Amino acid sequence: MKVALSMLALLGQPVAIGASEKVPVLNVEALCKATTDDDKALGLTEAQSFSDCMRDEMTARQQVSTMWATSASAVRDQCETVATTGDSQSYVDLLTCLQASAIARSVETPAAPLRGASQNRNKH
Repeated sequence: MKVALSMLALLGQPVAIGASEKVPVLNVEALCKATTDDDKALGLTEAQSFSDCMRDEMTARQQVSTMWATSASAVRDQCETVATTGDSQSYVDLLTCLQASAIARSVETPAAPLRGASQNRNKH
């Protein structure tokens, strides 16, 4: 699909990209402000600063952008919903969801039958 889109772009054709094909734009500033305010209100001794929170969110966004195109559309949609549900939006949550999906996908791959030192090895 990337090759087809690249060819259309080279030919000067308009390229339509679906909304789920772009990394969503999230309002992480609101999350970081709320987190900082909550930490202060709770009197946490190691409260996360607004700038540290924003740095974490931007780092997560960069990592999301490398995974986004290779993730299935259904996974992207599901993870975007997870990352934007409730009062906050978070690239960290989005990244965690994409990573969990990738791990689950790798576990679903059936392993080759192993015989090793199994008691049943001579029964085949």
